[in-house]
Amino acid sequence: MKQASSGPYRVPPEPRRWSAVVLAVAVHAFLLTFLWVGISWQNNKPAAVEAEVWDMKVQTAAPPPPPPAEAPEPEPQPQPEPAPAPKVVEQPAPPAPAPDIRLEQEKKRKEELRKKELAEEKKREELKAKEEAKKEADKKAKEEAKKEADKKAKEEAAKKEAEKKAEELKKKEAEKAEKAAKAKAEAQKKAALEKQRQQDLQRMMAQAGAGTSGTAAKSTAPRRDAGYEAALRAKIKSMTSYAGSTDVPGNPTVTFKVEQLPTGEIISVRKVKSSGMPEFDDAVERGISKSSPLPKKKDGTVERSLEISFQMKD
Repeated sequence: MKQASSGPYRVPPEPRRWSAVVLAVAVHAFLLTFLWVGISWQNNKPAAVEAEVWDMKVQTAAPPPPPPAEAPEPEPQPQPEPAPAPKVVEQPAPPAPAPDIRLEQEKKRKEELRKKELAEEKKREELKAKEEAKKEADKKAKEEAKKEADKKAKEEAAKKEAEKKAEELKKKEAEKAEKAAKAKAEAQKKAALEKQRQQDLQRMMAQAGAGTSGTAAKSTAPRRDAGYEAALRAKIKSMTSYAGSTDVPGNPTVTFKVEQLPTGEIISVRKVKSSGMPEFDDAVERGISKSSPLPKKKDGTVERSLEISFQMKD
């Protein structure tokens, strides 16, 4: 018996037993009546039956028995009417199992089904637990990787910051050393200039004293060295860079007084006359400062004090 899938299983109703009992009693009563009527109609005696017994050990045949006496013919008896054919009664289907057995079978089936469902549920839960554990492990791994990446990034940032600070400190130290070197060089130039001034002052005072006494020789004016001046102008022009406009009226001229050491190193640069173009004046002054040391004369000497003029359109 199949169970409907749309609702719970229900025990089918037990078939009616009283109808089967009544039918069975009626059939037995009919059979008993039929047998009793048939026996009561057949009253004549059955005919005698004779049998011959043969002995297999006897070699000769026994003489035939005498013929039996003729039996009187029986009187005719009325023939009974043929009995009607018994009705074929359809046997009822075997009774269904007892409700207790069906309930027990159904209970057992439900228990098996329940066990199967529990096993499947357990299997699903185990699979879900494995997936959750895998997800948790992946999450932890990602978090660890992120922490490690953050740690490395922080270490890298700290390293770069330390390198940057070290570079800045190194740069500051270099600037400080450069400033100290420039200050030292400036101090040396000032000391040399002061020494040269003192020497010039002493020489001038000595010359003045000699002129008063009348014992000094007549001084002669220094001759003009065109080659020396050309060499000075050429070097200073090569070091001068002026990017301003030269489209101005006239030819502006600037004059500087330059003090130098016997080695040609420039001690000071002082503007004597401006060209009226500050940009041009500054460019020439920077060019003069960059030209140190200045060229010397052919005899290896230099003019301690020079006045050099430069024209914009030269």
